[in-house]
Amino acid sequence: MSQLPSTVPLVRALSGDGDRGYELLILSGPVVIGVIALLGRSMVTTALAMGYILAFVLYLVWIGVTS
Repeated sequence: MSQLPSTVPLVRALSGDGDRGYELLILSGPVVIGVIALLGRSMVTTALAMGYILAFVLYLVWIGVTS
């Protein structure tokens, strides 16, 4: 069960090299959207969305700088 993200063929095909950080961010996106849909728009869910976007952008910048 802990290998689920690495066994999702669509994610592996899109990410190419099997970057687990990228896969984790891609797979957690729908969860973030679901939480926002369930809880409604509030300061907490806005902070959650902003944190997700910031983490995604910072990760992509970090990968770009270190590669």
